[in-house]
Amino acid sequence: MPVREVSANALIERLSEELKKLGELKPPEWSHFVKTGVHKERLPEQPGWWYARAASLLRRIYLDGSVGVSRLRTYYGGRQNRGQAPEHFRKAGGKVIRTVLQQLERAGLVTKVERGGRKVTPKGAELLERLAGQLKIEQKRE
Repeated sequence: MPVREVSANALIERLSEELKKLGELKPPEWSHFVKTGVHKERLPEQPGWWYARAASLLRRIYLDGSVGVSRLRTYYGGRQNRGQAPEHFRKAGGKVIRTVLQQLERAGLVTKVERGGRKVTPKGAELLERLAGQLKIEQKRE
């Protein structure tokens, strides 16, 4: 399983470039004005953050198997700064995750599982494994 053997950041960066080429994956108009969760203080500053989140979600679902929006919200959550009061963990917003998953479904990379969230399709797994294999070969050359 080469997906686990390569750097997550390198794989997500390469995968986001591939996802930009797909017509089904487009950031909605509201994505330029939304935070990714209540624990965040600012909007995402990275220009292609929508594709990076989509790539990260696809990798996460590949590694975890069947996973739902609630578990993904927990994974992408973080600590909320409450001033003088102690920090508390908060889940990430669900709208971004849900919308990206729906777009990945339309692209044929993810499919719904009965009472089990979503899982990666063979097409999505092939894409991830192909990119991970390329990265592994590049790492060996260096």
